[in-house]
Amino acid sequence: MRKSSLLSLLIAGCVAALMSACGAGVKSFADKDPLPFAAYPYVGLDGKAWPHDHLILSDINAAYGLPANTTVSYVELNPEGKQTIVFIHGLGSYLKFWRYQLDTFAQQGYRVIAVDMLGYGKSSKPAQFPYTMEAMAEVIRAVVRAKEIEKPILVGHSMGGQTALSYAIQYPDEPKALVLTAPAGFETFHKREQAWFRSAMTVALIKSQSEQNIWGSIARNNFYNWKPEYEWLIEERVRVVPTEEFNSYAYANVKSVQGLSSNDFVRTSLDRIKVPTIIIHGDMDRLIPSPYMHGAPTRDIMEYGHANIKGSKLVTLEGCGHTIQMDCSDRYNAEVKSFLKGL
Repeated sequence: MRKSSLLSLLIAGCVAALMSACGAGVKSFADKDPLPFAAYPYVGLDGKAWPHDHLILSDINAAYGLPANTTVSYVELNPEGKQTIVFIHGLGSYLKFWRYQLDTFAQQGYRVIAVDMLGYGKSSKPAQFPYTMEAMAEVIRAVVRAKEIEKPILVGHSMGGQTALSYAIQYPDEPKALVLTAPAGFETFHKREQAWFRSAMTVALIKSQSEQNIWGSIARNNFYNWKPEYEWLIEERVRVVPTEEFNSYAYANVKSVQGLSSNDFVRTSLDRIKVPTIIIHGDMDRLIPSPYMHGAPTRDIMEYGHANIKGSKLVTLEGCGHTIQMDCSDRYNAEVKSFLKGL
């Protein structure tokens, strides 16, 4: 076998292992009707639908050569709140991953806006968009300006954390504060590792994942305290695969992974961040750092960010996984509320 072919098999095997199943005998949703992104129920824990709308960001569409009808989806709660929190989701997810926060913080008096990034959820998924974290940050900034928000508090999870960092680095006087939730952006990826991601992550690989592997990817890799009440995450992911829009979503994921690993701009510019910042992560995070490349404790990665963002606060929640805002929602919310109160 040629060396290049063997390398391709090894790469595919590693990524498949990363998405491996957490066990047999799990519930199946494969026999249910396809569920397009537009039909995802955006509802709170009480079952009530969130007010949901779309924005056409003309400046973004023009800057990146996107179709004029490209839209960004968002939810807004308590629009009369004097201070606005903007929630930014992570890789492969969508604004509903903030289900345990949106109503909670709206009830605290905040104006709450959660965004589906381009390529995700109910937003458009244009192939022309570069899906770098700097471009993602420009989208969030365009939403902030379109909604006439002054001094937003940016709350970002994983990829959303790196997006928030990029925003605060490029426009240091604009945010009021950062809440970095298991953020990407601090981990070093060398050129060969970036090339690995480009080779490993493909649309075909994402589409080929079995339902069992999807269970493993979500339930095991993203959580440490999986609960049956999270099964909607699996169901929505499984049922969207047969839809026409899934290819565009998969492509956005592929490009986003490349953008995430090309993070030198963020890592080397953290000293430009001027605003109060809290970094919250779980000690049982299985995704940061990359388990197949670095394997260091998550705390070590987060310490780098803490050391380089002047005046930042670092909080490690024990027994919590990567999607910490769901995995340990009560403790996470308490830490965020305390931080915001201190502002």
